[in-house]
Amino acid sequence: MLKELFQGFWAGLARIILRNRILILLLVLAATVFLGFQWKHMRFSNTEANVLPDDHPETIQYNAFVDLFGQEDNAIVLAVRDSLLFSPENFNRWNKLSKQFQAVPEIDFVISTDNLQELVKDNERQEFVLRPLIKSVPNTKEEIVQIKNHLFENMPFYENLIFNKESGTIRTVIYMDKDILNTSVRNEFILNDLENLIDNFETETDLDVRVSGMPYIKTWNSKIIIDEIGNFILAALAVTSIIFFFFFRSFRATFISMCVVIIGVMWAFGILGLFQYEITILTALIPPLIIVIGIPNCIFLINKYQQEVKKHGNQALSLQRVVSKVGNATLMTNCTTALGFATFIILDSDLLKEFGIVASINILCIFLLSLLIIPIVYSFMPIPQDKHLKHLKKKWIDRFVSWMEHVVRNHRIAVYITSVLVLVTSIIGIYQIQITGSRIEDLPKDAKFFKDIRFFEEEFDGIMPVEVVVDTKQKNGVLKPATLRRMNQLSNEIEETPELSKPVSAVNLVKYSKQAFYNGIPKYYQLPTSQENTFIMDVARKSSENGNLLQSFVDTTGQTARMTTFMRDVKTTRMEEIEEDLKESIAKIFPSERYNVYMTGKALLFLKGTKYLTKNLLLSLAFAIGLISIFMAYLFRSFRMIIISLVPNLLPLVITAGLMGFLGVPIKPSTILVFSIAFGISVDDTIHFLAKYRQELMANKWQIKKSVYNALRETGVSMFYTSIVLFFGFSVFIISSFGGTKALGGLVSATLLFAMLANLILLPSLLLSLERSIANKTVLKKPQIDILPKGDESANGK
Repeated sequence: MLKELFQGFWAGLARIILRNRILILLLVLAATVFLGFQWKHMRFSNTEANVLPDDHPETIQYNAFVDLFGQEDNAIVLAVRDSLLFSPENFNRWNKLSKQFQAVPEIDFVISTDNLQELVKDNERQEFVLRPLIKSVPNTKEEIVQIKNHLFENMPFYENLIFNKESGTIRTVIYMDKDILNTSVRNEFILNDLENLIDNFETETDLDVRVSGMPYIKTWNSKIIIDEIGNFILAALAVTSIIFFFFFRSFRATFISMCVVIIGVMWAFGILGLFQYEITILTALIPPLIIVIGIPNCIFLINKYQQEVKKHGNQALSLQRVVSKVGNATLMTNCTTALGFATFIILDSDLLKEFGIVASINILCIFLLSLLIIPIVYSFMPIPQDKHLKHLKKKWIDRFVSWMEHVVRNHRIAVYITSVLVLVTSIIGIYQIQITGSRIEDLPKDAKFFKDIRFFEEEFDGIMPVEVVVDTKQKNGVLKPATLRRMNQLSNEIEETPELSKPVSAVNLVKYSKQAFYNGIPKYYQLPTSQENTFIMDVARKSSENGNLLQSFVDTTGQTARMTTFMRDVKTTRMEEIEEDLKESIAKIFPSERYNVYMTGKALLFLKGTKYLTKNLLLSLAFAIGLISIFMAYLFRSFRMIIISLVPNLLPLVITAGLMGFLGVPIKPSTILVFSIAFGISVDDTIHFLAKYRQELMANKWQIKKSVYNALRETGVSMFYTSIVLFFGFSVFIISSFGGTKALGGLVSATLLFAMLANLILLPSLLLSLERSIANKTVLKKPQIDILPKGDESANGK
């Protein structure tokens, strides 16, 4: 009953589409215009997506830190490593550059040689006061050498903050206004004002300025994503149109298909704007994905139309059968593809949830556009001539199909042995996979800002902030001698970790106070002894300037302090080791009954986010496999058929995972996405083949061999066509500057190629070998829905 209902639905839909052609085209145009107006709501991401949910303990701790001390990643750093900087002209120009930044409204404050302050003791008032390092503009080389020597030798407080003593590198730190840190104003400032000021400085001095810092990295990241969207779309259009034309040898068919997917791209941008989702590194992939996934729909529909025309020459009947016979099959395959993306919706990560929602909706939209536009446009055109149908008789395609049939007919044992060997080899490779990644390894390696990141790692031990928050559980507890000694002990532990920079905290300021108390002698840059502590701290407390300095390190109550260090770019496995070592040190140094100490910062959020995503994306893959298995159970109503159908789709995933192990590609968020996406797409071929196989079984009175070979001949070509389009379509992502996007494109392409071979060779081989177990009327019951109605040859590419 249900089957007849669906057949009636598709036949009725075909009549509605063809009888209301103008109205439907007007509705498509209206929807396109409406979604086009939503483009104004599109926003490019200005923030770094936190993949952890809001209620995750690490997120809660980080937000608590931000509430106390504000954003910790608002610094842009500039540095010059060149002895020529210390000439009068260049040094004064460097100081002028700092003044120029300080005058910009987007900048909160600047720390540089220009405004560097030295802490000294005022003996008359018994206070510490801040005195400028540079009292007047230096005009001679000797004056600058004197300033440099004084800074490098007598001011250890600023070491690794403003200068590197060993290399002579000088740094300026620019702190952006935290209110604009995650807005488009930040991007405008960095891409225009900042770059112009630096370019002018480099032109006048012929010095190379290195620039980095999280705001700078995030801005250039966003710019490259924006630039790549256009490149991906153009590349996807070019690749798919060339392949489509090669298969069909028809400018008309190619043009119609390109129009369909271009409208799909416009809808994709419109839906992003309608939902007001930010364009991130993931959602930027959706428009080209729609092109790559939409073209196979066009192949199936146009191929069916031309086959029907060749068969009986009746255009109206041909167009009706395109909708009534191919529509259901195409809907089912698009649904499985959409399901592969929709599984990301179950995750708590907003980044992946938005990607899953928009991708799955747009996949169904491109199916709808294909089903409506292609039959209607062809209905206004002349019926195809013989020259348009020549591609249906390609001899090389016949040879390809004959080769597959020969392998399945005569070499099934070799197919199984090869499959087992590949499986075993892949499993060996899987054991070599590392679940790791780093904060910047996916960034464009050729970009100047990436090279500058490496420079700052070399000179100042990293740019990724790690914060240790010390809650003393009592007001003004931070400046108590016991607390300072414990913090100093932890500082020493941090300094011994090669991947971490020298930490900055209230301890450094107290040490500087003692040095100032002893007239700036560098050897006294240390914590006061118990005898010294009382009068040194008394002097420090009376100094209002010192109080202002403390605001950066201690909260307003004096109860909680921060210790800031910076981490080099390391793999997540090493990050975990560092975190565990520091936690052990914290537990040993700070008794839990007296102190509440925790670690946070963007570097650790990345670590936790990577582990969280890896775990949840594996669940997403399992969920995708489960959902699609249920879907196929509903279609074929046979548990054994589910198992048979999963084998040629899971084997390619295992092969790809093995390749990742052998090639040293780690499991990380950007690569684990591959499996859910590829599985959702590759299972389409299985559905087409098994649907045709079941239909042949019924038509040939359960003659298994004949049914398998017929199904292989009739589905093989279209499966080959669509797989080639998908292979080269996903390959366009290899042109990306981002390592993660590049890996995604390459791995999905490889997986789909393996899946095509598995579905065309392994699947029919299994059906023939297990014919007695699965090919009977009891196991292959009539399904709830006929995917390919009786007599349909939509998959026939000959």
